[in-house]
Amino acid sequence: MSEFYSRKLLLTACLACLAAAAGCGTTRTTNTQRTATEQLLISDAIDRAVQDIDFGPLAGKQVFFDERHLYEVVDDSYLISSLRQHLLASGCILKEDRDQADFIVEPRAGAVGTDNHDLLFGIPETTVPQFTLLAALPPAIPEIPIAKRRKQRGVAKIAVFAYRRDSGEPAWQSGIATSESTSNDIWLLGAGPFKRGTIHEGTSLAGVKIAPDLSKDNGTSPRQEVELTQAAIFPQTLARPSNRQATTEGEVLQASAEQATESQESNPEMSDGAGPPVLPPPAP
Repeated sequence: MSEFYSRKLLLTACLACLAAAAGCGTTRTTNTQRTATEQLLISDAIDRAVQDIDFGPLAGKQVFFDERHLYEVVDDSYLISSLRQHLLASGCILKEDRDQADFIVEPRAGAVGTDNHDLLFGIPETTVPQFTLLAALPPAIPEIPIAKRRKQRGVAKIAVFAYRRDSGEPAWQSGIATSESTSNDIWLLGAGPFKRGTIHEGTSLAGVKIAPDLSKDNGTSPRQEVELTQAAIFPQTLARPSNRQATTEGEVLQASAEQATESQESNPEMSDGAGPPVLPPPAP
């Protein structure tokens, strides 16, 4: 066998081995029914609207959160949980039983949703009429954008009020809290999308950050003590013992009065005013 055929046979054998060793793989990807951008727009709008509600007047009050009017709202579970968290962060005492609360807190939502606006500088997609003599022409001319912008926004409009459970008298109302979140996609001469908005940290191109977000708080503006989006620990609640002997102010006053009375009976000398004052029992 000549050297030429030997080399040809060796090359064929190598190619056969490479073909046998070669392989291909595929990656399966899936998407949810709702895009992540839509969910972020709604949750961000809810966070901003809830944060604008001041529950300070109800701090320290025993309240029942009546959530029944939010069940038909988009992402109602997230909205309900955000309001409950903000109530707790504001110092309210949540009661699961309506009869145990002094105040009823009732929320409502006027709008929770998204919409979008498109703006195009260029040639929009155009359908070409089909004729027999022009059958070779494409059925449609694709979009040719010079500059294009797509703006998506999420809107949340929330209001809350409270009233006394026993008498039904009005106690407090929040007013209307409206907030908007945005996401902007921009294409320039076919390059893009450049993404920017309240749900993005800075500006990104095809998922890669190219500019930081300079609109973030630099620490100089005043902030609330506990914000909805801020992690917090409440040491007073954590350190409180579970076996409380007095749960209401009336019980505390009653216990103090009984203790002072017992001290006077056991120590008659304290009845002349030398001892601590006797707290009057609570009014019936």
